[in-house]
Amino acid sequence: MLTDPATWGALLSLAAMEIVLGIDNIIFVAILVARVSDEQREKIRKLGIGLALIFRLGLLLTIKWMMGLTSTLMTIPIWQNEISGRDLILIGGGLFLIGKSSHEIYQKLEGQPADGPAAPPKASSAASVLLQIIGIDIVFSLDSVITAVGMANELWIMIVAMIAAVGVMLAFARAVGDFVERHPSVKLLALAFLLLIGFVLLGEGFGQHISKGFIYFAMAFALGVELLNMRFRNKQAAAASAVRLHSKYEDNP
Repeated sequence: MLTDPATWGALLSLAAMEIVLGIDNIIFVAILVARVSDEQREKIRKLGIGLALIFRLGLLLTIKWMMGLTSTLMTIPIWQNEISGRDLILIGGGLFLIGKSSHEIYQKLEGQPADGPAAPPKASSAASVLLQIIGIDIVFSLDSVITAVGMANELWIMIVAMIAAVGVMLAFARAVGDFVERHPSVKLLALAFLLLIGFVLLGEGFGQHISKGFIYFAMAFALGVELLNMRFRNKQAAAASAVRLHSKYEDNP
């Protein structure tokens, strides 16, 4: 099988897809671990992403149970929508993401006084942050495993692809988290991304399929625009600094 190009094609395609699907996981972890102490931050980050891998592999090894989650549990009379166990998990995860992202955006915009220095964010306990990471890991793992089952036929290909994707998440999680924390506008953009993902999960839970490709493209475009704005602001700040230095030199030659 290792000499078959189709096997390598499936492995690389699935690994790439899993990495893309892991972006929201990385952003969510980055937002949450910023609220714990510096000493615990790296430990919680690695533990949270490691648990994401455990949940994914655990769900893969229980594919039969996973397929049972698609069985209808109830029907909503108004829309005639059939709700399964998977749908309930997606709805719960979507509501959690919407609530958490909205709260974080509110804290970011209104949680500091209009005049005077910004108040430091209130620290959260490591246990509270880890529980929130575990909850959203389960929701994102469902999405990841369903994608894997649809793209590959061999279990070992799914496992290798997921391990590779989580390895990439571990490698870049700290850099992403530090970048988000250094740039408040990017953090707001990341929270808006999580809010959008929450609505997508909620819609899918109610049977409205929304292609995530459009969501990721829109967010990539928004991030590109924000990076251009950051570069523009840096150039403006550098030019203003040069003008101040020149003015100071002329006043005090």
